[in-house]
Amino acid sequence: MPPERLRSVARAVESAGLDELWVWEDCFAESGITSAALALGATERITVGIGLLPAPLRNAALTAMELATLERAIPGRLIGGIGHGVQSWMERVGARVASPVTLLREYATALRGLLAGEKVSVDGRYVRLDGVELDWPPETPPPLMIGGGGPVTLRLAAELGDGVLLANALTLDEVDAAAAIAGSEKPLMANVIAATGDRAAERVDADLRAWRADADQQRQGYAVASGDAAAIAAQLRALAAQGVTNLAIEATRDEPDVEGFIAFLGREVRPLLAD
Repeated sequence: MPPERLRSVARAVESAGLDELWVWEDCFAESGITSAALALGATERITVGIGLLPAPLRNAALTAMELATLERAIPGRLIGGIGHGVQSWMERVGARVASPVTLLREYATALRGLLAGEKVSVDGRYVRLDGVELDWPPETPPPLMIGGGGPVTLRLAAELGDGVLLANALTLDEVDAAAAIAGSEKPLMANVIAATGDRAAERVDADLRAWRADADQQRQGYAVASGDAAAIAAQLRALAAQGVTNLAIEATRDEPDVEGFIAFLGREVRPLLAD
């Protein structure tokens, strides 16, 4: 959606009684840091997560500075997120690296040190810092989630992150496999495309195919949800049974009333998940 709508959406999330709003940093749409700042500034209670910042696109020191600034200004309501980024996008901006896993390990380690107020020196394959220390580190570092899809990255995310962010539009089998690799000690977040009302299932199917060209016409095998509140709640409960601890509900691209959909999630779906 256009960035100018974000504050209204953030206020709708808070009014609906939901816990968190997650923003993206997709090339070449919105900035994750700026979006998080707008959402935090427009609300008083909810947590704002960034899912996720692509490591190849950003210097680790700059990411630390920006996350620290937000956390100090509005403490206790931010969740950071980093990952490889979409490799085709990284290629287009000249930031693609030969070993994304090596970069992510070096980046996550340096970023966590900086946010903890440490003086960091590292001479890695991709991350190089010489005695870098934040002037204004946060009193308490924000949680740092790491995104991944392949088994190597999932294991790294479980090792170095405060939680694991899964890719979008996964099959249920892929969620199962990811949960097994990531383990049960840290939060596991899945994105779920969802819709209610007229043509809900068709709209979800269309969004699913936009994400995955290999998706068939049957949404039953994917981590998506559609229907009335009871149907959506049942589909979300099924994901929780697979080991997912956090669910980020994503409206379809053609959702005619995003704020109304958010109110529906808070008013009708959330109570069915309360226990």
